[in-house]
Amino acid sequence: MALALAAALATSAVARGQSTKPPVPPAKNPAQTTKPRTPAPAQRGRAAGPSAAAKAARLRAPQRLKEIAPPTYSAAFDTSAGLFVIRVNRAWAPKGADRFYNAVKNGYYDGTRFFRVLPNFMVQFGINGIPSIQAAWREANIEDDPVKQSNKRGYITFATAGPGTRTTQVFINFKDNAGLDAQGFAPFGEVISGMDIVDKINAEHRERPDQGRIQSQGNAYLMKSFPNLDFIKTATITK
Repeated sequence: MALALAAALATSAVARGQSTKPPVPPAKNPAQTTKPRTPAPAQRGRAAGPSAAAKAARLRAPQRLKEIAPPTYSAAFDTSAGLFVIRVNRAWAPKGADRFYNAVKNGYYDGTRFFRVLPNFMVQFGINGIPSIQAAWREANIEDDPVKQSNKRGYITFATAGPGTRTTQVFINFKDNAGLDAQGFAPFGEVISGMDIVDKINAEHRERPDQGRIQSQGNAYLMKSFPNLDFIKTATITK
């Protein structure tokens, strides 16, 4: 799904089934795309983790990934640009915090690209690089959370294409974007370490990558057409 970008960023409304984007700065709005690690070697004496096939199977059944997140938790993102850590406070936006917890814990964000980077506004990610997995989450919407925190610099929020349309796409604010608060964008956490890494995520392509093609073709499309995009190697829950 996609959220219409204000004024300069776009003139067409975002339609469900395409790309979603977060809101846009006062005259521009991020939107989310519409709906279209290899496991470490097992060490002697330790049980091997789930196989890539097992992880993929779990990710193709989002309806089963509904754990309640802890009141607070951290998520470490090891990326091609460096490491940053997000601290989530469930009280800020419970439904969003639970969705993010399940997505990170089950490896949904591993290998995904930062496909929309708008300097002095926000960086967006959350479309899985494997089309069959992305298709399973395309309609896995969660209900809205009331906005309890402002979209400050370093705060993370779900992208949306309208009421009740949050799925997996999120964005991190590069600056204070309080104008997004009234639009229903509810932050659920903040970057507590490595904001300098977030600041240097490659922005050369801005929003040129087509969200519909990312959803249908995955990382194959991005690696061919935008090989320099920064990406998430692994994202893990840390207490």
